[in-house]
Amino acid sequence: MFANPSFHGRPLHFLPTVRNELCRSYAFPLQLHSTTYQFLASSTLENRRNRSRKRRRSLKQFSVRASVDPQDLSLLAQDTAGVPGSPSPFSVRIPVGDRHITVETGLIGRQASGAVTIRDGETIIYTTVCLADVPSEPADFFPLSVHYQERFSAAGRTSGGFFKREGRTKDHEVLICRLIDRPLRPTMPKGFYHETQLLSWVLSYDGVHPPDALSVTAAGIAMALSQVPNSQVIAGVRIGLIGEKFILNPTIKEMENSKLDLLLAGTKEAILMIEGYCDFLPEDKLLEAVEVGQDAVRGICKEVEALVQKCGKPKMFDAIRLPPKELYKLVEEIAGSELVEVLQIKNKIPRRKALSSLEDNVISILSEKGYISTMEAFVSTETMPDLLEEEDEDEEVVVDGEVDEGDIHIKPVARKSVPLLFSEVDVKLVFKEVMSKFLRKQIVDKGKRSDGRSPQEIRLIDARCGLLPRAHGSALFTRGETQSLAVVTLGDKQMAQKIDNLVDEDEYKRFYLQYSFPPSCVGEVGRVGAPSRREVGHGTLAERALQPILPPEDDFPYTVRVESTITESNGSSSMASVCGGCLALQDAGVPVKCSIAGIAMGMVLDTKEFGGDGTPLILSDILGSEDASGDMDFKVAGNDVGITAFQMDIKVGGITLPIMKQALLQAKDGRKHILAEMSKCSPPPSRELSKYAPLIHVMKVKPEKINLIIGAGGKKVKSIIEETGVEAIETQDDGVVKITAKDLSSLEKSKAIISNLTMVPTVGDIYKNCEIKSVAPYGVFVEIVPGREGLCHISELSANWLAKAEDAFKVGDRLDVKLIEINDKGQLRLSRRALLPDAETERQSTKPRSGSLSNDNAVSPKISDKGKLKKAVTVSKESENPLKEKTVPVNISSPVKEADKRSVSP
Repeated sequence: MFANPSFHGRPLHFLPTVRNELCRSYAFPLQLHSTTYQFLASSTLENRRNRSRKRRRSLKQFSVRASVDPQDLSLLAQDTAGVPGSPSPFSVRIPVGDRHITVETGLIGRQASGAVTIRDGETIIYTTVCLADVPSEPADFFPLSVHYQERFSAAGRTSGGFFKREGRTKDHEVLICRLIDRPLRPTMPKGFYHETQLLSWVLSYDGVHPPDALSVTAAGIAMALSQVPNSQVIAGVRIGLIGEKFILNPTIKEMENSKLDLLLAGTKEAILMIEGYCDFLPEDKLLEAVEVGQDAVRGICKEVEALVQKCGKPKMFDAIRLPPKELYKLVEEIAGSELVEVLQIKNKIPRRKALSSLEDNVISILSEKGYISTMEAFVSTETMPDLLEEEDEDEEVVVDGEVDEGDIHIKPVARKSVPLLFSEVDVKLVFKEVMSKFLRKQIVDKGKRSDGRSPQEIRLIDARCGLLPRAHGSALFTRGETQSLAVVTLGDKQMAQKIDNLVDEDEYKRFYLQYSFPPSCVGEVGRVGAPSRREVGHGTLAERALQPILPPEDDFPYTVRVESTITESNGSSSMASVCGGCLALQDAGVPVKCSIAGIAMGMVLDTKEFGGDGTPLILSDILGSEDASGDMDFKVAGNDVGITAFQMDIKVGGITLPIMKQALLQAKDGRKHILAEMSKCSPPPSRELSKYAPLIHVMKVKPEKINLIIGAGGKKVKSIIEETGVEAIETQDDGVVKITAKDLSSLEKSKAIISNLTMVPTVGDIYKNCEIKSVAPYGVFVEIVPGREGLCHISELSANWLAKAEDAFKVGDRLDVKLIEINDKGQLRLSRRALLPDAETERQSTKPRSGSLSNDNAVSPKISDKGKLKKAVTVSKESENPLKEKTVPVNISSPVKEADKRSVSP
């Protein structure tokens, strides 16, 4: 303890507000435990006696003790461990599944509060944690920001575009940011207001080991090494299911065959966060996967604790500022009885306004009584008892005649209680906590929630389809005060969403769901623009929940876009998007495998505090207030058979497997009830393609014929699109051709052209009424089918000799021809003379001319008048579904019957 601290003979009267400034100014390792005090009063005994008691009290109200611990020098040395010459790097290998991950600290990012690199195979993550020197204003949430970035250089690539560098955060990076953020927050102490920033980069990616679960573990380790006073070490793992075997941190290739994609994060004692997707996995199998993941997390956390003990920095527990306990008592006394009545208001908006009015009333009453300070730079309320105690110690009762000359004579007076002073921010924080306490007590003690439901009861449900006539499919799903308007749009591959990832391959999503949460859905005014992180996360959860019920692309070749706009919100809006999206898909005519529903579960963990028996109370279909004041938000989507998607966030120290099992079984009962209500949808979904939806026809041709459709530089396919009026023609290397059109007539035209272009003609086929496209001295070129031409040599035009072809024929004339030869290049040789009455006799005595496409000794096959050739022909029936084709036999016979001789090839 320094009564009059001085350095180099100079008395220190004023302390800088920031420790760095103090160290920089005086080069002394003095550690301050508070940054809110502006000066230190230091006076000699003679000066204090010459001052008035009032002045002394005024100064002492702001006086603090500058204490220097004997360990301050060592602490400062640890704080400066990041400078050159600091201790050597330290690494540890941690077993996870069938391989190890390597964690290293002390080599990179030594000036950060916590920095770590973690490696799995050749995938490397670098993560840092830094804190602000000065605390921010108190709030009801921990000031943490998380940023995750996948560097293209990690995979040996360069970003596209003009600037050739990474731009805004991509959607999948936002999702990983949320995976990192959500398990960290429950472990952060209340009252710590130093802004904390966590940055994570993928520095190397091998395309085998995914970086997301690794990033969660890296963030937990970096936070544990830093000065942030979090309570426990956090780690994350991914669990896959191949056959009946659970795989820890599966590779990308292994995940292709996995029935489960579960990412779990927690501590060595409990689970903090799970998120995943599966194909109708039963609840007991999911619990087994969670148990496997929890055991793996427990092993990682034990290894990390040893690393933290060796390399971790001291935690800033002294920076935690909590409102005084006396304030809780005062708020409960003022607002307790009214809070009970307000929390029983069923509707959200009136209840919110009543709570806001009650909060203002509490602040007004405390201000009138003098409990709220209006000073901006007022001392922390935690130090007030020490200050008041110091004032009492300085009070002297002096007896007459026993004082020196110059002493101040103070008459004995009765002590007056000095009221505590609180900031308005502290009052608001305490009011919110008291409100949450009363809400939880009401649910546990009375078994009734704010809207009058029991813990297991589901809100009233209303569903209707076909609201928007021009949309391909639409549905309005309402559950209590939560409402989702879902709209489905169908299109071709051009409407697919391209995903920009680290792998040098273009990836497209043929199904995606976009979630919007405008401020009007909660009756507020707010920002409208690019989707927030919450919107991206909720949309992805609903999208992955619906994906297992979609038909395969071979059966339904459309790209499907679902938009879910939340028009009202009072809890569980993402699960309302699942229900509304399922109905909208059915209304758009998408042949889904089954219906699915989603539900959000809540929990009050410690019921003994509120008069219960200590058993956690699980709440079905939670409200927004129950989400904010409860201990869990567990979203589960699926049908009555199994689960397709799930997401759980814990707001306490974690939960155990028995609690999760209870929540899953209760969620299953809730899904069954919601599915039953969805089946009562009125008006029901149409289950047919809208007349405004595009038509997509899929046909298969030989892969080597694809170039005939595309043409040189794409000219041929463009000309087909312009000629027929279709929207698009998509070709694939395997011979699949997809035609997208708005109407059936244009679809049929383009299908006929492509069929003729890719048909395989047979020698002996006869084509009637074919148009001459061009005339040359040696013959004419005849279009036998749209897009396919052949040469009818001058020797095959007539039974009589012709000097020039143009003497008898001109462009536009029509004639019947027969295919008599196909050369090695696929070129067609046609004959008109073969169809003339006396052609057979003349052909036996006449050789082909030198202008023939074939060799001189080639002989064309004959057609018997009695025999008949059969050919399979593909035709479309307008009365049937235009997407289906039917194959029927067509007769090709002698020239006598023209109708039988016409052939249309598939």
